[in-house]
Amino acid sequence: MTTESTSGTTLDLVREACPKIAGTGWLFYFTPIAQARAADLGIDVFTFYFIGRGGVLGDVEWPAVHSAFGYFNPVVIKDSWERGREKVAPRDAGRAFIECSHQFGREKLAEVEGLDALCEAMEAVNESAKLRAEGLALYAAAAAEPLADDLPARTMQLLGVLREYRGSAHLLSVVAAGLRPLEAHYIDRPEMLGLFGWSESDIPDLGEEHKERLATADDMTDHLVAPAFEVLDESGAQALREGLATVEAALSS
Repeated sequence: MTTESTSGTTLDLVREACPKIAGTGWLFYFTPIAQARAADLGIDVFTFYFIGRGGVLGDVEWPAVHSAFGYFNPVVIKDSWERGREKVAPRDAGRAFIECSHQFGREKLAEVEGLDALCEAMEAVNESAKLRAEGLALYAAAAAEPLADDLPARTMQLLGVLREYRGSAHLLSVVAAGLRPLEAHYIDRPEMLGLFGWSESDIPDLGEEHKERLATADDMTDHLVAPAFEVLDESGAQALREGLATVEAALSS
């Protein structure tokens, strides 16, 4: 798929598609499917989130995982990663985590039409993104894993991979904009401070300048990921829009 889309048109597509990808790509994380697989591995589902999502990075030390995840209290990363690594090899956990996305996709998307066109569009974006993944370690690792053969599983896996693409780019942009990830996280999702391992004593002192920097980071992120979406022609962009809307509806029902 090729295109001569203007940057404005591509940015419109990014700003429409990426929130749907972000909102759906994580939905299998804490499901009964993931809980059962975690139990099989001898860990709880929250430990599975860290050792599974981060497992694509390999058997690294926890600071490497913290660097890739970004927003969590490093104590949470350290404890969860080391606890998980005592029970299961990270690469095995990473593949088990991906397999949970496959199973979730098969359960939720088996009757959804149009997944072939959606997968074609997402794969085109993903292949383009792989060529510009410098500094995006978590995305690059996730994108290196083989894709499922069947469309429902493949769709869910691609949603997760492309979610990591923008997420990794956003973390990079946050740092480049002069923000600590904790500051960006608190501006965007203050109600989730505790879930990410922070306490009230960790609440940063923020002003309008910090909010402006986050807005800059958000805009920078869109511009960083937009070139990967430029591979889509008009029909590919439409397939992405329509397919994401259909999948979003199916997963929310």
